[in-house]
Amino acid sequence: MLALRDARRFFPLLLVLTFGVLGFSQTSLDDVHVATRETAPSLKSIASADLEDLGIHVIHADSRLVLVPVSVTDPMQRFVTGLNRDNFEVFEGAKPQRFQHFSSEDVPVSLGIILDISGSMSDKLERVRDAVNQLCEVSNPQDEYFMITFADEPRLAVDFTTNPDDIRKELVFAQPKGRTSLLDAIHQGLRKMKNAKYGKRALLIISDGGDNHSRYGEREIKGLAKESDVMIYSIGIFDRYVPTPEELRGPSLLGDISDPTGGRAFTVDNPNIMPAIARHIGMELRTQYVLAFRPQETPHNGKWRKIRVRLRLPRKFAFL
Repeated sequence: MLALRDARRFFPLLLVLTFGVLGFSQTSLDDVHVATRETAPSLKSIASADLEDLGIHVIHADSRLVLVPVSVTDPMQRFVTGLNRDNFEVFEGAKPQRFQHFSSEDVPVSLGIILDISGSMSDKLERVRDAVNQLCEVSNPQDEYFMITFADEPRLAVDFTTNPDDIRKELVFAQPKGRTSLLDAIHQGLRKMKNAKYGKRALLIISDGGDNHSRYGEREIKGLAKESDVMIYSIGIFDRYVPTPEELRGPSLLGDISDPTGGRAFTVDNPNIMPAIARHIGMELRTQYVLAFRPQETPHNGKWRKIRVRLRLPRKFAFL
């Protein structure tokens, strides 16, 4: 999955990108696509004349460096490392884009954990603790974390910390009860992420049902997530037997929020799978390639645009 952003002032391009590399063939150009949108009208269209009348000179800068995180996996879902810039192509529509920068470095991440502790999570919390442990074990030692728990309302349980034990200790005392204010918790997490230290930012949502107790609406949170420059991953644990209406809606809700941000939504019906998924997410965050380009001849019309990424492998490429 992927998200695209502006340098300094974020360029809200929304990309969906996860590669499954099949054998030695190159992926289809249509396998990966992205919808993007221009930023809001500039200050020039609003207040420049008024400021200049006051003797204040306004300098306008348009920074549109787009950063594209890319994860590559083989047919066994193992992450592929060691690729270089020649192995990737990026297209906006049908037009190829020239890379300005390419990176495959393991950089620190600001990671927020959004954890459901409503009453229905009581028999799943032990697996949640294992999942968080797995995530922290494979994370970059310099990563910073915060955790928001939610039931009837969201609560900042752990502020930004570089010590995963702070998260683990809080989980020991978590007491599931109440309803599910999922959308409110995501809103709080995205606002908290504005204070993050690192440019690479992600949220991990762990929940077993759809929202049934939030003030914020689904449409509002989806829009906020798309504009946030935060990759959102989610693990949804849903009961296959006698689900509630909220649980029936849960998988699509988490997918609709996660996928456009460059993250991914995982849906499971067995809590025992959660630790393996959390570990996979942690590894994905550490092994992403970053492709940077400046869009060519981009119209400033406020519309979303499609971006496609193609992977090019040498004929004798071997997966390790």
